Amino acid sequence: MKMRKIGRSDLLVSEICLGSMTWGSQNTEAEGHVQIDRAKEVGVNFIDTAEMYPVNPVKKETAGDTEEIIGQYFAARGGREDWVIASKIAGPGNINEEGILASNLEARLDASLKRLKTDYVDLYQFHWPNRGSYAFRQNWHFNPAKQPSKAEIEDNMRGVLDEMARLQKAGKVREFGTSNESAWGMAMWLKLAEEMGAPRMQSIQNEYSLMHRLYDTDLAELAVHEDITLLAYSPLAAGLLTGKYEGGTVVPKGSRMDINGNLGGRVAERTWPAERAYVALAAENGFDPATLAVAWTLTRPFDCMPIIGATSVDQLEKSLDARDVTLSDELLKEIEKLHKLHAMPY
Repeated sequence: MKMRKIGRSDLLVSEICLGSMTWGSQNTEAEGHVQIDRAKEVGVNFIDTAEMYPVNPVKKETAGDTEEIIGQYFAARGGREDWVIASKIAGPGNINEEGILASNLEARLDASLKRLKTDYVDLYQFHWPNRGSYAFRQNWHFNPAKQPSKAEIEDNMRGVLDEMARLQKAGKVREFGTSNESAWGMAMWLKLAEEMGAPRMQSIQNEYSLMHRLYDTDLAELAVHEDITLLAYSPLAAGLLTGKYEGGTVVPKGSRMDINGNLGGRVAERTWPAERAYVALAAENGFDPATLAVAWTLTRPFDCMPIIGATSVDQLEKSLDARDVTLSDELLKEIEKLHKLHAMPY
């Protein structure tokens, strides 16, 4: 497993990160622990979670259960110091009604630390911005004119940055990052942090896969010039790129599509032709489609580390196999042809 640093930080992590969002809903605690053990065996040292997890579905009464499962793992096995743990504070919504404020940042963090049974989080991320986001299929009707004024946004950011500096100095957080953020938002966080001498955002956790490439332009440019690491979530397009739905003709019992129907808006008219094309390309080149999808994220011209998730160890293995894969130039060219044919399928 290759190791890399996140952003300009000293956080040295495996280039594949273990996701955890199904632990506590689609997976039991024991199953989550088995996944951690298997990932560790192949060199993974990086786990991503969030205060709102598990998902599928998200429920206020189960929020935090995934962090509890991870905390129980370290209580039973030890070895916390061998892992880089990333968690997230939710933006405004049913889990955190206030959103991300200087006044609540420490309390939300402390609750996560208690559940995780640790004194510090290595990477603390802001799950989505207070002002809103074009993530989660909201790009189709995104309207920034409805956001608060720039002065209001900046005032909030300055207060939060001051609190970030205090929490970092107290040793509760090593580094910070964003999630579901835009190029403008990242630029503002970086600009203000530099002005104030506050901690910089080292990473951005946005959706990114063969079928979802909104990151490829403005955010990619910012990432290259500002040394920002993309932590790519849903590199398998919520399971579409595994081929298990067989072009929409099969819905396995207990799968994400079985639970929430349209995969969070990913099932659309152009979804299945794109899915079939990528799955076929993988087969033609002797790859499992999940392995190909994860391996592709590691070829990008900007710093990109995929967050892999699975509901079984068998599924996990196919994503972990990407660690040993080199994609040929010819195959990468074929992928780009498919991207032009099936751009933004959902």
